[in-house]
Amino acid sequence: MTLIAVPIFVESLETAHAAAARAAEHGADLVEYRIDTFTQPAEVQSLVARSPLPCLITARAAWEGGHCDLDETDRVSLLEHAGLGADGHTPAYLDLELKAYQTSANLRQKIGLVVDHPSQTRSDVTAGLILSTHDFETFPPDLDRRILAMADAPACRIIKAAWRARSLRDNIDAFELINRKLKPTIALCMGEAGLPSRVLAKKFGAHLTFASLNTESTTAPGQPTLDELKNLYRWDALDSQTKVYGVIGHPVAHSASPAFHNAGFTATGFNGVYLPMPIAPEYEHFKATVIRWLDYAPLHFSGASVTLPHKQNLLKFIKEQGGDIEPLANTIGAANTLARKSDGSLYAGNTDYAAILDATCAAMEPPKGHAQLQGKIIAVLGAGGAARAAVAGFAAQGAHVTVYNRTLEKAQALAAEFDASAKPLDQLDPYAADLVINCTSVGMHPHINATPTTFPQTQSTHRPIVFDTVYNPVETQLLRQAQAAGCNTLNGLEMFVRQGAAQYALWTGHQPPLDVFRAVLEARKQ
Repeated sequence: MTLIAVPIFVESLETAHAAAARAAEHGADLVEYRIDTFTQPAEVQSLVARSPLPCLITARAAWEGGHCDLDETDRVSLLEHAGLGADGHTPAYLDLELKAYQTSANLRQKIGLVVDHPSQTRSDVTAGLILSTHDFETFPPDLDRRILAMADAPACRIIKAAWRARSLRDNIDAFELINRKLKPTIALCMGEAGLPSRVLAKKFGAHLTFASLNTESTTAPGQPTLDELKNLYRWDALDSQTKVYGVIGHPVAHSASPAFHNAGFTATGFNGVYLPMPIAPEYEHFKATVIRWLDYAPLHFSGASVTLPHKQNLLKFIKEQGGDIEPLANTIGAANTLARKSDGSLYAGNTDYAAILDATCAAMEPPKGHAQLQGKIIAVLGAGGAARAAVAGFAAQGAHVTVYNRTLEKAQALAAEFDASAKPLDQLDPYAADLVINCTSVGMHPHINATPTTFPQTQSTHRPIVFDTVYNPVETQLLRQAQAAGCNTLNGLEMFVRQGAAQYALWTGHQPPLDVFRAVLEARKQ
C-alpha cells in the first residue's frame, strides 16, 4: 500500500499536533515532522509521543535544501533522541541524507543504534531508516550510483530519491526506479512537470508520496495538497491498471480540464486519472514526450486533450506515426484530441467544431441534430483558430457562413478555404443571421466591458442565437446586450462542456455525464 505523508514544519508542539490532527481527519496515513529548526531533544520526543498519526522525523540539512544549520554531530544527536522515543513511542521512520550517512563510520554507527535493521539487538528500537538524496536543480547524473549505495546499506529500509524534473519524461525515470524493487522506494520529481510522479506513486507501488495540508505549507516544488491528491486526482480509486490521460499545453497549470474529466471518471466509475501535462512549445519536445509516455507500457497512457500551442503539433505527430486523423480536423489544420485505440493505433480529432455544432443545435427549437444547420445563415466573428473550427464545421453541414473580421484580408483567406463569404466586422447586421458566434477574444477578462458588436434597435421580429466562445467571464458584454435585445444566448462554458464531453466519450466509451461537467465548471466560477 502506498502511503500519503503530510509534511509539517514544526514551530511548536501545539501547532504541529493540530496540523497532524487535520491531516488524519482528511485521510493522511503518515505525517513528516520537519524539525529543521525545532531542535530541543526532549520536545522532539514529546512530538513523537503525542502524534495522532505514525510519523517520520526529518531534520533536513541546509546543504541538501533544508533549513537545519546544526553541525552534523548535533543534528545526528537530535535524530538519535527522536529514534529512541519516550514512553514506548517511537517514530515510524527517520530520514537521513545518503551524503551524510556516507560521511563517517561513526555517524553510521550512531544511526544504526536507533533504527531497526537485521543486526539490531534492541527490541525497543522500531524506526525504519529512510536514506534520501535530493537535487533541486536537475536530474543527478550519478543517480544510479546513489540508488545502489542506498540499496546496499544494511540499515536502510526505504530508498528515497527526489530531483527537479527537466520535463515530463523524468517521471518515467521515477516509475522505472520504483519498479526496480531494490527496496521499498520513494521516487519523486519536483516542479510542475513532476506532478505525475506524485499522483501516480500509488499506481506504481511507491512506498509513499507527499501531500501538503495547503498550498502555503508545501515542502518541495510541485507538491500537491492533500485535498488535490485525494479528491481532484482520485487517489483512493487508483491502481496499477488505471489509465492515464491529460491536458497537453504550455501553460496548463490553471486548466479546468483535470477537475472536469476526473469528476467524469468518478461519476461513471471509469478507472482513469487525468493530469496536467506541460510541454514546451517546440515540436521536438512534444514528439519526444508523447512517444516516451506512449511507449512506457505500465503507464497505460491512453489519450490527451491538446491545447495551445500544440494543436498543429498533434496533427504532424499523428501523420508521422501513421495514425488516423479525423478528416475535418485535417481540413481545419488543428486537432485537440489524442486517443489510443484498443488495437494500440493512434487517432487525432477535433472536438472544438463538434462542440460548437452540438451546442448550437441544442439551443434551436426544436433541437434536431446537425442536419437542421443546412441552409442556416451563420455569422462568424474572427479569423483565428476558434473561427476556423466554426467555419469548417458549419460549412460541412451546408450552412451559409460569412466571416466577419476587422482585417478583411484574413477573413477572405479563411472564407476562401471553405466556400464561405467574408465581410468587414463593421458591416455585421446581427439580425440578418440565424446564429452569431464570437470567436474572438474581445470581452475576455480583464477587458470585460468590450464587445465585438452591438445590437441596435430594429423593427425585425427575427432574433438570432448569439454564441460567445469566451468563458471568462461566463456572461460577457456581448451576451448581456444580446439578451437585452431578446436573443437566445450560449456562453463559452457550454462549448467547453461539449468539446470535453466528446473527448470523454471517445476515450471511455461511456455516455458523458454532462450535468456533472457543468457542475464542475459552475463551481470553479465561485
